[in-house]
Amino acid sequence: KENFDSIPDLEFNPIRGKIVHAFFDKRNLRQESDGLADEINFEDFLTIMSYFRPIEMNMDEEQLDRFRKEKLKFLFHMYDSDHDGKITLQEYRNVVEELLSGNPHLEKESARSIADGAMMEAASICVGQMGPDQVYEGITFEDFLKV
Repeated sequence: KENFDSIPDLEFNPIRGKIVHAFFDKRNLRQESDGLADEINFEDFLTIMSYFRPIEMNMDEEQLDRFRKEKLKFLFHMYDSDHDGKITLQEYRNVVEELLSGNPHLEKESARSIADGAMMEAASICVGQMGPDQVYEGITFEDFLKV
């Protein structure tokens, strides 16, 4: 992981930690296990980099759908920091706060409001109208695909 510290383009990225973490997340390395790898080899590095490649023009619908889902699964894993299969409100707040941390004109409370509003919208899309006693537990990968 310390080798990623020498990558200049990552130095000022507000979600640098999440990006580096994603390279060592075994879920992204297409391993069946959960947790983090201590190090990655060249093949693992290429696996992660493959999530960033652009869509190829000669892909059929099935390939496009699989490609899209792989990219979204990678992104989902970046948000699901506790690896429980759900993006909770707190996890989402953390990501939004990190993304907006470089904006001196935006207070932490504003970032929190943005995250809360987005989570409420996700709940309305995925669950529909919720009762006053219902709590939206978090965004599953299936919900993530819908949103």
